[in-house]
Amino acid sequence: MGVEEAIEAGKRISNIPIDMIYTSALIRAQMTAMLAMTQHRRKKVPIVMHDENEQAKAWSQIFSEETKKQCIPVVTAWQLNERMYGELQGLNKQETADKYGKEQVHEWRRSYDIPPPNGESLEMCAERAVAYFKDQSNIGVFQIEPQLQQGKNVMIAAHGNSLRSIIMYLDKLTSQEVISLELSTGIPMLYIVKEEKYIRRGSPAAPTEAGVYAYTK
Repeated sequence: MGVEEAIEAGKRISNIPIDMIYTSALIRAQMTAMLAMTQHRRKKVPIVMHDENEQAKAWSQIFSEETKKQCIPVVTAWQLNERMYGELQGLNKQETADKYGKEQVHEWRRSYDIPPPNGESLEMCAERAVAYFKDQSNIGVFQIEPQLQQGKNVMIAAHGNSLRSIIMYLDKLTSQEVISLELSTGIPMLYIVKEEKYIRRGSPAAPTEAGVYAYTK
């Protein structure tokens, strides 16, 4: 996502209260989130949290309630990273086609469960991304779905395939449906949580409704 797209996306959600931000471990997703938040009207300060171990968690804590009100926790997670393409990474389209053939490359990119050499299939990407989204192992600290169940608003800045994977879970798509799902860059997607169901909405009906805000990359 370009700088201009990230800023424009931020303007689209500048009035929506955001309680938590989740990004992948990749710098481009983190930059997208930070650039978008420069446009937010509440002007809260994004603070990166750490959950690698207990010491990292302890050092991330803020003990002033007043300061907490001025901050938005940001959690980075490798599970939200883009699909790993293995031996295709670093190759452009022509180099990939020359080395493996166009038909084989198309099969890798458009299939659900066929990974490239030493890489991930979309199915493998979905397993880690959705598992992270649903994780209930440490409720109330960093996990996404528990935050939503508590009525919090969550923004996710990630990538095409990891977001497609999460959308597959939210919309209950089949593997065939998610393959054909196309996401536009720079367009925030909004889901609200109602009666433990995820409903895709163009904009929130009320500022108190919990939702998932996903930036596509």
